[in-house]
Amino acid sequence: MTQSQPRFGRMIPAMVTPFDQERELDLNRAEQLVDRLIEGGSDALVINGTTGESPTVFYPQKLELFRTAVAAAGGRVPIIANVGDNCTADTVSFARDAAACGVDAFMCVVPYYNKPPQEGLYAHFKTIADSTDLPIVLYNIPGRCVINMTAETTLRLAHDCTNIVAVKEASGKMDQIQAIIDGAPDDFDVYSGDDSATYEIMRRGGSGVISTLGNVAPQRMREVCELCAAHDWDAAKAASDALMPIMEGLFVTANPILVKEALALAGFPVGGVRLPLVDATPEQTETLRQIMQECGIVD
Repeated sequence: MTQSQPRFGRMIPAMVTPFDQERELDLNRAEQLVDRLIEGGSDALVINGTTGESPTVFYPQKLELFRTAVAAAGGRVPIIANVGDNCTADTVSFARDAAACGVDAFMCVVPYYNKPPQEGLYAHFKTIADSTDLPIVLYNIPGRCVINMTAETTLRLAHDCTNIVAVKEASGKMDQIQAIIDGAPDDFDVYSGDDSATYEIMRRGGSGVISTLGNVAPQRMREVCELCAAHDWDAAKAASDALMPIMEGLFVTANPILVKEALALAGFPVGGVRLPLVDATPEQTETLRQIMQECGIVD
């Protein structure tokens, strides 16, 4: 079962990475975005996850982002640095560099492409956990990583490693997610990795969401989480259903193409995406505008 007050809170945006017109890091805009998200009610921030274009932001730039986010947050919310990679030794080394930036925790994704067996996943994450004192959030997203980390593996890690404290679950396997919630230590948190599954996962005992939509409408996603935490299930479902068109609409093409476009439509442009992603088409932008209007996010 999950704790009543999760250590990282309930609504955690996976922050986009702002770029300038040359697709270089825009650290000034990153500072402003950190402040916007905190003022909007975010409980913590994940920096340079999938929504932050981690595959095309190289290690030195990731460290710049971590330092910028830590400074901009000023201790108001925890900063969770995505340091996960598909090489265990590289992840351990990079996590040490990230820790020196003053981050509060790490997120580590299931190794992608090399398709390790479950025992390899266990050894990978345990090796990382043994190398640091900082808390770690596991990230299971088989749609991107090819393989699924089973509930058994997640629970082994949760029980064997005191600093593995949470999982971001984007498998879509509700039976698996329920098994993790039921079998985890009391202080282990299960976060939805999909905005659209937040209500369902929190109803099952999950702690909250690591959110894409939280970049654009943090107050609205916070409302969903707070209503769920209060067990006001009818109101929570209504709040979630009201956002479902945009929750789903942001993913009609590869994330984070449309969440960056949504921020521009909301009056907070953060630049485009780096190749091999491409910016939204005019047709996608117009459809997104209509959805945002329907959901009451823009006028």
